[in-house]
Amino acid sequence: MTVTAARIRASRWPAVRPWIGLAARLGLATVWLVAGAAKVGDLAASGRAVNAYQVMPYDVATVIGAALPFVELALGLILLLGLATRLAAGVSAALLVVFVTGIVSAWSRGLAIDCGCFGSGGQLAAGQAPSYLPEILRDLGFLALAGFLLIWPRTPVSVDGWLTGEPAVEDNDE
Repeated sequence: MTVTAARIRASRWPAVRPWIGLAARLGLATVWLVAGAAKVGDLAASGRAVNAYQVMPYDVATVIGAALPFVELALGLILLLGLATRLAAGVSAALLVVFVTGIVSAWSRGLAIDCGCFGSGGQLAAGQAPSYLPEILRDLGFLALAGFLLIWPRTPVSVDGWLTGEPAVEDNDE
């Protein structure tokens, strides 16, 4: 009997996929927890960072900026626990699309701002250059993690698995 390399790789995917999903879930949880924690100490600065994009009235930006760190912390906690993983991944993906769109918008309009993703953000000082491309690429990487979890939300060590009683890792003893 001949076993091809493609067949071996294909037979490993069901065993490897849940662990890749676990890494994606924990990685995305870490991103949201760090981003939310970095902003929660100064909600006014978070509002100024949202306002720097100049896409909504100041009062609306202030409210969104004040709420955003708590949304990020909640997403991080939910993903860390592995509870409603597909839903959390969908909300994550939607937020990341908004973030990428905002950065692209700021870049295309010639604004010189710090995205505020992991800190206070806002207008850059005179002479400072924004780093939009790395920020966009970083957020697209996070979006890929969320996309993976949208497709394959079942991961080991999750509340989802405990609630359903289904193993995330398939038994391949055949």
